[in-house]
Amino acid sequence: MMLSVAIPVLFAVFVWWFSTGLILLLDGLPRKTFRWSLVISTALAATAFGALVHTAGNTTPADAYCAFTCALLVWGWHELAFLTGWITGPRKTATPAGASTWTRFVHAIQAILWHEIAIISVGVAIIAVTWGEPNQVGTWTYLVLWTMRASAKLNLFLGVRNLSEEFLPEHLKYLVSFFRRRAMNLLFPISVTVPTVIAGLMVQEALLPATAPAMHVGLLLVATMLGMAVIEHWMMVLPLPVAALWRWALRSREPGEPHDPPPLLVPPSDNNLLHAR
Repeated sequence: MMLSVAIPVLFAVFVWWFSTGLILLLDGLPRKTFRWSLVISTALAATAFGALVHTAGNTTPADAYCAFTCALLVWGWHELAFLTGWITGPRKTATPAGASTWTRFVHAIQAILWHEIAIISVGVAIIAVTWGEPNQVGTWTYLVLWTMRASAKLNLFLGVRNLSEEFLPEHLKYLVSFFRRRAMNLLFPISVTVPTVIAGLMVQEALLPATAPAMHVGLLLVATMLGMAVIEHWMMVLPLPVAALWRWALRSREPGEPHDPPPLLVPPSDNNLLHAR
């Protein structure tokens, strides 16, 4: 019983940690590499979407793992497309200092509008192709990622302690102007309490003896991802070194070793020639 719980939980934690780090790593590479990263990511996302369609009608633990992983690959495409600046929004500049909350909100929406439309469009497509099918793990996973990311964005807008600016590449630093730094906001308790309760109920359902093996695995995978999202929310308000989790990935953003300039070869002047005489 312990192994049947540990394997999906550890799998979900590892995939969450590694996929986040991989996206940060790719986004930290020189911009000339973005095209190839996006081409490969697009191919993987398209393949993953096809696999979601294929696994939706299957009810084995392997299909639950597959659907979960495919949903993360599709989501990873959104993240990479956004962080590389390929799909963001019509606004590419910071909001003016001293702007009202409403103005800042409108500017923030403009900055991520195309990104949000892409997320919604793909989400609707996933729901459509899996509708009525027995394997909903991929759909659940995508919806968890979508809703919890939206919650994180709202909390950053309303104000949290840790803005994690180090995760933003230089070409997206203007997004920091839409954030606010404060100890907490009124939305935060709801953002962590509701998903925690839902994750607990999912784990409870997964541990029931009557739960089918595929459903057991699927519920634990999605509940773990929901739990990771809650932890990410707590990282926004607790004094924790969040960047340490992905230090290996953030190294790609560090500047290279400075090189000493080559020595200048200055031809001798006439004065030097006179002194030499």
